[in-house]
Amino acid sequence: MADDGAPSTACTGSSLLQPLSELTDLPLDQVNFVACQLCALISAFWFRLFLHPSKTSPIIRHVVATLLGLYFAMFCFGWYALHFLVQSGLTYGIMILTGVEHMHKYCLVVALTYLSLCQITRVYVFDYGMYTADFTGPMMVITQKITSLAFEIHDGMARKEEHLTAGQKILAIRRMPSLLEYFSYNCNFMGILAGPTCSYNDYIGFIEGAPRRCRDYKDERKSSSKLRHSEPSPNMEVVRKVTTSFFCLLVFLSVCKVFPVERNIDDNFIANTPFYAQVVYLYLSMLTTRPKYYFVWTLADAINNAAGFGFNGYDSDGSARWDLISNLRILKIEFATSFKVFLDNWNIQTAHWLKRVCYERCPYHPTAATFILSAMWHGAYPGYYLTFLTGIVITLAARAVRHNVRPYFLHSSVHKLVYDVITWAATQIAICYTVIPFVLLSVGPSMKFYSSWYFSLHIGCILVAFVLPVKRRNLPLKDQQKSPVQESLQRHLEATDRTCSQKAKTT
Repeated sequence: MADDGAPSTACTGSSLLQPLSELTDLPLDQVNFVACQLCALISAFWFRLFLHPSKTSPIIRHVVATLLGLYFAMFCFGWYALHFLVQSGLTYGIMILTGVEHMHKYCLVVALTYLSLCQITRVYVFDYGMYTADFTGPMMVITQKITSLAFEIHDGMARKEEHLTAGQKILAIRRMPSLLEYFSYNCNFMGILAGPTCSYNDYIGFIEGAPRRCRDYKDERKSSSKLRHSEPSPNMEVVRKVTTSFFCLLVFLSVCKVFPVERNIDDNFIANTPFYAQVVYLYLSMLTTRPKYYFVWTLADAINNAAGFGFNGYDSDGSARWDLISNLRILKIEFATSFKVFLDNWNIQTAHWLKRVCYERCPYHPTAATFILSAMWHGAYPGYYLTFLTGIVITLAARAVRHNVRPYFLHSSVHKLVYDVITWAATQIAICYTVIPFVLLSVGPSMKFYSSWYFSLHIGCILVAFVLPVKRRNLPLKDQQKSPVQESLQRHLEATDRTCSQKAKTT
């Protein structure tokens, strides 16, 4: 959704909904986006009911998913949608021609460079201030998919099994995808506009109607066919997520103009407002920017679930989980008591991608490398780089505080509650302080804000990171690479194992 005060821009997609745009006073490209997502939601139900794996072949499902995705992309972005095909086709050629030994490096460089060139062109050639739906948004998701696929093919076809971590073994791809499978994975209608990213194995398992992680077991031959006929209905979960998404949209449209972020750098506001009130306003103004992301990502998750994609096994109480590719957990974000908890629950699939392709594989300074890659992937606005460079300092300081201070508050529930309240407030302010350049976009306004705060969090976090020691654990390589991604995958594997075992017992 566009920020208040952003300049109006010409829509590159269809003008069919121009009357609705004028009626709602919303930019046409945003109206097109929401309309296409609603059409995708309807199409997803149709796809699950009439093109179910038990009724048609994977080829038909691939073709329909791809064609629908390209149609929605053309409707929203016009001929700029051809960039999706060019980027995908270029990297597929690299995969075929360069071989599995080094293809992951070439694909990362080429896909990221192509994305960066498009972002630089959009920002500095067409409209610097445009902050609305644009064709580079879907390209960001496609870049994630391309690079994830390349690394997973490299793991499955170029590396020895014993050199892979538990998560890499699950995601490893043992054969080169066909061109149809590749374009279907990148450009399917469920995720082409807003994602989220998913693993190639999960997507192919969904298309073929046989979840890969369940199929890999020796004793599930009987249970896999049982699963096809007893798969849980996603309808209630879809209703819940669609309701949540439009409630978030309503909240955003209602309050985004009440607390404009730009007021944080207004000279009169800075001069006449007590510092504690500036802190409170910073929190409220940044809080009101998040519902637009909640709307987009929750609706995208609902679309995938409506098509039957996203089932993640059963809870211990037997209820179905539809969070395999969920991109956020709203309550955990809003009540996060540490920087890490916030990041682990915000844009989850992007965090997984960063960990899989960078953090787990980078031999030197993985935290810094991951933040830099994230900044490059997000785009060409200088504010993005200020946010992620600040994030490095905040992360190191938060880690040091948690390791050194938290143990003193774990001896009683009262002390733990006090610690949680303090760390919640500190986390929320630190997040707002870190990401405000992400919203302001430019260097000048961002530095003006930080100057008004005397760079206090930068200075404080640098001192904390140097003063408080963080013990380095000398672990084996596999243990060093253990990450929340792999823990999540391991939990999913165990849940699927229990599901398959239960189904096998009933047959």
